[in-house]
Amino acid sequence: MNQAKSKHELFSWINKVSFMAYDMALYLDTHPDDQQAIECFDKYNQMRVQALATYAAQFGPLNLDSIQNGGHWCWATQPWPWEGGYC
Repeated sequence: MNQAKSKHELFSWINKVSFMAYDMALYLDTHPDDQQAIECFDKYNQMRVQALATYAAQFGPLNLDSIQNGGHWCWATQPWPWEGGYC
């Protein structure tokens, strides 16, 4: 994900890579020694982490993992979903 994305495009990308990461995690629950699946999980999880960090830097955090408070708790000060705050 090298080029700048709109808020909606980035949110959609996060959903796609998150789905892949979570799907691979579920598969690995029953196939813990599958090296190819582990590599796939690592790839999509890293893409997810990067996309969440990019989103948080541009539009605010989507989840608790991407909050950087910097001395001010801004989680509840950004627009709420019904105010257009998530997508």
